[in-house]
Amino acid sequence: MNNFISIKTSIPGPESLKIEKDRDRYVAQALGGSLSPCYIAKGEGAIVTDVDGNRFIDLTGGWGCLIVGHAHPRVVQVVKDQVENFTHTDFTAVPYDSFVDLGKRLVELAPGTAEKAACFFNSGAESIENAVKMARAYTGRPAVIVFENAFHGRTLLTMTMTHKNMPYKYKFGPFAPEVYRLPYPNTYRSYIDLNNFETIMTNLVNPETVAAVVIEPLQGEGGFNIPVNGFLELIRELCNKYGMLMVTDEIQCGIGRTGKFYAIEHWNIEPDMMCLAKSLACGLPLSAVIAKKEITDSLPGGSIGGTYVGNPLACKAGLEVINIIEDEHLLDRAAKVEEKLKTNFKNMMNKYDIIGDVRGMGAMVAIELVKDRTSKEPAPEKVSEIINYCIQHGVFVPSAGINKNVLRILVSLVITDEQLQEALDVIDSALAEVS
Repeated sequence: MNNFISIKTSIPGPESLKIEKDRDRYVAQALGGSLSPCYIAKGEGAIVTDVDGNRFIDLTGGWGCLIVGHAHPRVVQVVKDQVENFTHTDFTAVPYDSFVDLGKRLVELAPGTAEKAACFFNSGAESIENAVKMARAYTGRPAVIVFENAFHGRTLLTMTMTHKNMPYKYKFGPFAPEVYRLPYPNTYRSYIDLNNFETIMTNLVNPETVAAVVIEPLQGEGGFNIPVNGFLELIRELCNKYGMLMVTDEIQCGIGRTGKFYAIEHWNIEPDMMCLAKSLACGLPLSAVIAKKEITDSLPGGSIGGTYVGNPLACKAGLEVINIIEDEHLLDRAAKVEEKLKTNFKNMMNKYDIIGDVRGMGAMVAIELVKDRTSKEPAPEKVSEIINYCIQHGVFVPSAGINKNVLRILVSLVITDEQLQEALDVIDSALAEVS
């Protein structure tokens, strides 16, 4: 019996279908479709109610933006208060304290001992783009190293850095120069002897020309791939050896999602720069680069920035997100969510041969679906069937992976155990159906 899911109409319902008709006419089709065919009317925690009154459990977390859930009352209140005061000035015109306060909090939470400074932008892609700009200016070098299965954004530079061609690169070239891609040795599909990795790198690009190595500590869009033991430590060593800057992309895996505020803390590594976005401001447009101060202070004033960067509404939301994570002990909650997800998924793996792997950290856990566990041939069509089944039965769950054969969980940390279990039961039923 469902306690939280409530499906009252066909999916999608009549009101959603009316909106969809206008969408087909007035919204650019190049944006693509939505995972859900139902249009949201209200979100609360991990629950979404659509315009037809149907109630769903949301495991997408706004593609990982809602670490503290939909419409957390504390975030709502601080944004309301800020709107009543002022909505915009541009920090470089008339400054405001929330910009400074949020930078202070993020720097104080950052790993390592080096002095750091924060700069704010609007999107994850902007944070990556600006980290590369700063790295190039600081080192005087042009090249950037990225990795297989990486996703870094959709701007000219970041879509070049992103691995997957379709749809992110389509016919959008020519692409940015001096971007080099290396393997990302992970625990399921790509193993490389780390003793040979330096040779692989130096055969691809002269490291003396490399400004930055940009890496996701835990890959997101690429399939929640976890690096093999010692790999991130090796990257840090190689960066030190050749004078390259280590830049971690924490856009999806940061802000407490893995059980540490910064995901790289799991490896006890101090990067030169860390890029944040998504859950930083509970879905409001805000991103950041936290960098060693010697890097940021080497650039001339005005060389980075933008009209809307660090807008006051988002900065207030960002400060409250950090407060909520601390006050509600959400880092501890992430570990409990991980345990529940992995326990359930491993039980499902024992029942369904279609599951080839269970992996992840914190509230960032995935199952990879394969046609055969030995060959590991991807089964993307089964993922599509499961997603559709789940939607019809009241659960939003997204996919990932270069082959679209991974089901990923990006659930908000405020989800209750009962809500999570109800959603997992639907996924179990979906697997039984397609298997």
